[in-house]
Formats: sequence, C-alpha cells, structure tokens
Amino acid sequence: MIKGIIRADSKALSNRKLKLLNTLMKWEVILFLLFIIVIIINASLSPYFLDYLNIMNTTFNFMEKAIVALPMIFIIICGDIDISVAGIIALSSLFMGAASSAGAGIFTLIVVGLTTGLAAGLLNGFIITRFGIPAIAVTIGSMSLFRGVSYAVLGDKAYTHYPESFAYFGQGYLGNTLIPFELLLFILLAVCFGLILHKTSFGRKVYSIGNNPTAAAFSGVPVKRIRMIAFMASGLMSGLAAILLTSRIGSTRPNIASGWELEIITTVVLGGVAITGGRGSVIGVIIGIFLIGFLKFGMGLINVPGKVMNIIIGFLLIVAIMLPGYMERIKASALPDREAD
Repeated sequence: MIKGIIRADSKALSNRKLKLLNTLMKWEVILFLLFIIVIIINASLSPYFLDYLNIMNTTFNFMEKAIVALPMIFIIICGDIDISVAGIIALSSLFMGAASSAGAGIFTLIVVGLTTGLAAGLLNGFIITRFGIPAIAVTIGSMSLFRGVSYAVLGDKAYTHYPESFAYFGQGYLGNTLIPFELLLFILLAVCFGLILHKTSFGRKVYSIGNNPTAAAFSGVPVKRIRMIAFMASGLMSGLAAILLTSRIGSTRPNIASGWELEIITTVVLGGVAITGGRGSVIGVIIGIFLIGFLKFGMGLINVPGKVMNIIIGFLLIVAIMLPGYMERIKASALPDREAD
C-alpha cells in the first residue's frame, strides 16, 4: 500500500513537472521572454527607446508587413508559401495611382486597391489548386509578373497625386490620441484571424491540411477550396497593405515594398509557424512581429548599420527553424518513462 502511495505521488509530481516544462518551453513563451529582453537592453542603451511617442510612431514602419503576415500564417500552416505578396502590393499601388491620376476619390481608391489584391490572390490560388503546381513555383512567377507590370508602366517615374485626406490611412492617429490608425486596424484584424484559426472549423481544417493533405481530403475536408481562400485572403490583405503604404509615403513607385516578401515570411516563421506546415499560432506571430519591429527600432536608435540588422534577423530565423525540434528532444529526455501502474 505504501509503495502504491509513493508511486501515485511520483506520478502526480511527474505530471506537474511535465505540465510546467511544456508551458516554459512553448515557443510563444520563449518569444515573449526574448521580447522582454529586447525591451530591457534597448531601454538601457538609449534613453529615447521607451518614449511613448517614439514607440507609437515606430509601429508605422512594420504594420503593413504585420497585416500581410496574418493570412501568411494560414498559407504556411497549410504547407504552402506565397512569395508574391510584395509584388501584389506594387500592382495594387500601381492601379490606385492610375485611378488617382484619373481623378478617383478615396472610396474608389480603396476599392481599386482591395480588388486588385483580391484578384491577384485569386489568380495564384486558381493556378495552384487547379493545376496542382507547387505554390512556391507559382508565386515566384507571379511575383515577377506583378512587379514587372509596375516597372513596365512606370519605369523610373511615379504617381504622386493623391487626395490630401488619403494620407490619413497611413499617417493618421485615432482622434486626439497618439494611437496610429494602422495599429488599431492591425489589432482588429489579428483578433479576427486568431478567432478564425483557433476557434472555428475552418481553422481546424487548415491544421489538418498542413499535417496531412491526403488524409484531410479523404476525411471530407475541401482542401482545394481552403487553400484557395487562404491565397485570396493573402491577396486581399496585400491590397490593404498597399493602401496603407501608398497613403503613408504618398506616392507609387515600381520598387514599392521591395524585399518585403522575405521579411514577412521570416516574421511568420519566427513566430512559431512551422515552415513544413501543420503547426503555429497567431499569438506567436504577433509577438514575433513586435519583437522584430522593436529590435530594429532599438538598433536604429544606436545607429546599427542595416546590414548588421539583416544578419541578426537572419540568425533569429535560423534559430526559429532549429529550436522547436531541439526543445522536443529536451522534453523527451528531461522526463523519464513513467513507471507502470
């Protein structure tokens, strides 16, 4: 009887130990601790880092990328990837610039930007799902197509004539506060995407596709339809990002958002979304977004060169890819096999 009590106590202790270890080794928890460390280090290196106005204003530099990262979570969890998002931003901005030059108002510009992005995402999704071509191949091609159209139309010129009030979307604050409109918009979208991924059957189907698309199809999951919706959402959010970015800089140039696709994918992978699909969370990506954003902000305050920033961000990406598997091995070795009852 005493042995049974000892065995039960040992099992309970092992369960508590396992629960604590699982909590501490969640990627979201590790990311949050890294975020706190970044805040502490940057605050110690620069007295301007914790200035409220500076913190609010620096979000302008990464909110458009953050918005595009939200649907990218779904795409990568499905086991796909979208390299064309920056090209879609350029194409959407091009059509908005042309519309604005023709005298279009703000409402029309918004419709043009969103419609162009949605159409580009629909094209990607249709080719990928209809012809079974890998997403990376399709979106590399469409990236070149969309960006190429921008260069073909504009060359070394730019559209710069936008309505004065259009600047609010990318530069404005909420009422008399110092909260950027872009930040509020991102928060609302993040809540929506988080609820869809984690609280609906659509989100469960996304995970099932990423884990095993064949098994998901045999289980009745409409794999092609869900992948199509994910790419359409990516195009739509890229169109929205084009509206915000064009509004913020006040012009359309063919090189707009150049290189953003890799930064967005880096952010999503750093946020804990497995590049092989089937795993990830919105909260992890949100933490990753602010981690990278504030890390760059802090390095900028102490005049760290851009090339050094890229090296640091690249190192973080490599760690994000390698560490989850390493943590699984640690958990497996930290807890011995439980004794048989």
